Amino acid sequence: MDPMPDTLGDFLRSRRAQLTPERAGLPPGERRRVTGLRREEVAQLAGISPEYYLRLEQGRNRRPSDQILRGLAAALRLDEAAAAYLHRLAHPAPPTGPRPGAGAARPDADLQLLLDAWPTTPAYAQAASGRVVAANRLATALCPFFGVGHDPLRAVFLEPGMRRLYPRWDDVTAKAVSGLRAALALDGTDPGLLAAIDELTTASERFRTLWARREVRRRTVGRTRFQHPDVGALDLHYEKLLRPEARQLLVVYRADPGSPSAERLELLGR
Repeated sequence: MDPMPDTLGDFLRSRRAQLTPERAGLPPGERRRVTGLRREEVAQLAGISPEYYLRLEQGRNRRPSDQILRGLAAALRLDEAAAAYLHRLAHPAPPTGPRPGAGAARPDADLQLLLDAWPTTPAYAQAASGRVVAANRLATALCPFFGVGHDPLRAVFLEPGMRRLYPRWDDVTAKAVSGLRAALALDGTDPGLLAAIDELTTASERFRTLWARREVRRRTVGRTRFQHPDVGALDLHYEKLLRPEARQLLVVYRADPGSPSAERLELLGR
């Protein structure tokens, strides 16, 4: 499989089609044949010729300069995460040999001790492949697919019980896929991650639909609602912390102090 599932042309065409003239600061005009921007309009906003932009979409110019990429990011109204993804598509990282920790996820004993010291806070850590390498007891009580050896991204699309656990499943899956593209901008070479994308593209219609949108969002904080089969509704804050040396992502949940969710989380811990 190609290290980056997209090409630069794919991404430019998709984002151009999703951007309306109004959002781009252009007059809507009349009798438009396309829902998004025309190629000529993107080129004008980016400060390049329409012929050069056409070559980019067609894949005939694969090495645009950083200045041109910044202009395209501004023209397409890309945020920081989407702009980073654009740059990675244009300038992919060179192939490297195997790295420590690459491949199958292995348990992390030291991190496991740290997470076990947080008995009232659900927390788990994922390798670059998406597999969980460490999790505390409350995390696995909240969701069994937060346990060591599981892949939460795969589970949310392929395990029927996850639709019941997440009342806002559509929103959760949309955030998961846009966050996955942001992760690819940081490290798009992990074979386990690429294998997961390949499997989900084949097995999940919902994933295919979201993946085709090519949305890129990096959300490090937010809220998630759970409908737990034992304790009921839980509204939890989450925070995602990157551990770059270990190439791991630490995910931590918490409830507002004194809230019904805090009481139910305490009950779940017991």
